[in-house]
Amino acid sequence: MSIPRSMRFLSLMSLASVALFTLPTQIRAQAMGLPELSEKTRECIDCHKKKSPGIYQQWGRSKHYRGNVGCYECHAAAKSDKDAFMHYDHRIAVIVSPKDCSKCHSREVKEFQSSHHAKAGRILGSLDNVLAEVVEGNKGMVTPGFPGGVSAAAVNGCWQCHGSQIKILPDGKLDPATYPNSGIGRLNPDGSEGSCNACHTRHSFSVAQARHPDTCGKCHLGPDHPQKEIYEESKHGIAFFAKIDQMNLDSEKWIVGEDYSAAPPCATCHMSATKNQDVSHDIGMRISWNNRPVVSVRPEVADAKMGLPGKDIPWQTRRNSMKDVCLNCHNKNWVDGFYVQYDGLVQLYNEKFAKPGKELYALAKPLRPYKAAFSHEIDWIWFELWHHEGRRARHGASMMAPDYTHWHGTYEVARQWYTKYIPVLKKLAKEAAESGDAAKVAGSKKLLAKIQEIQNTNDHKWSIDKMDSEEAAKRKAARDEFKKRYK
Repeated sequence: MSIPRSMRFLSLMSLASVALFTLPTQIRAQAMGLPELSEKTRECIDCHKKKSPGIYQQWGRSKHYRGNVGCYECHAAAKSDKDAFMHYDHRIAVIVSPKDCSKCHSREVKEFQSSHHAKAGRILGSLDNVLAEVVEGNKGMVTPGFPGGVSAAAVNGCWQCHGSQIKILPDGKLDPATYPNSGIGRLNPDGSEGSCNACHTRHSFSVAQARHPDTCGKCHLGPDHPQKEIYEESKHGIAFFAKIDQMNLDSEKWIVGEDYSAAPPCATCHMSATKNQDVSHDIGMRISWNNRPVVSVRPEVADAKMGLPGKDIPWQTRRNSMKDVCLNCHNKNWVDGFYVQYDGLVQLYNEKFAKPGKELYALAKPLRPYKAAFSHEIDWIWFELWHHEGRRARHGASMMAPDYTHWHGTYEVARQWYTKYIPVLKKLAKEAAESGDAAKVAGSKKLLAKIQEIQNTNDHKWSIDKMDSEEAAKRKAARDEFKKRYK
């Protein structure tokens, strides 16, 4: 059972300071509000204030400094630690992992370890990483930990956000392909997953910085998950940057509606306290759709696949938690109306494009000349349709950014579908039919039949000139009214 924060300082005052610093585990377990700086930390400071003045100053502005928590309290290592090494007669480790932080911040780490953030390093075996390691990269980057080479595209790209698998060299130092790295799902030598430093940048660990949307923007931007750009387009983002001086970002409690009401940055909606909720380091506990996969799913479904405790928290509970945030600035009708709009967009994408597109791709894969991922044009078209355009549309709707929802989202999805995906599928089917391979000939027939079936659905039949006469009449009336209005 963890000691309440309010009691930690008093309990530590009763400890003999000499005994406190005898073992690293004791140091880490009790390092919160120490009565004075330890001698070992003082030794670190004497050197690092000269050789690393920036680090020294950052730490000097931190709460750790004011609590007498210094270098040694965080970096001290046991002899059994895989990454431990001797540094001026002190056994330390470079990496301060979530397991280390949990000695004082047990609740925060427990919540974080239950989140998708902590599992981001599991991308190492995914399709995305095939792109960086094989399609984009090669094994030209050779290090002691990778004598056979590793892709520099993966090391400098994917791993820096998702996290690397830290490799320890014989002298206790860290392989340069895997460190420096502050990826939020980093696989640490002590078996823990994640990096608190991804958001709470060392060595100041500023809470104001962690609350700023720019911090999230290190990873949440770009063609496949442009949440940072989406936020900046939204009214929430516009208000934040216009009224940042009213945000009170360095407030101790930072409760929306009490300490600030000018705008909600990312942290407000996904993590921070309200009058009814505590701060949470599980960023999935307020989302009601997981928009990462091909087809959007409810978050408890995704959590179950990853073995996370969130599998037992239904999406309705999470949505109510998010609504609690929204209601600090909006009324119930506004919030309920937003969710009707958001759900509508997700369902549109799922039913019109994602589900039928997934069926078509499964039928097309066996017809390709080569089995390797991304070896055929159809692989790229389908990947970008759902992984880029489809995600942008869904994320745009989730955060109220109309341009990302439409022009960067559903417009691009539709353009890819009608001008690239369907035509290339038909071309692939034709080539398979002419291949002379019995299995591919049979597969071609199945693919063409499925294309025909989908094109004749209400969602797609307009594209083969089969729009219902009633709908066609409504469209004509709308065009005539438009022309009359702007004549």
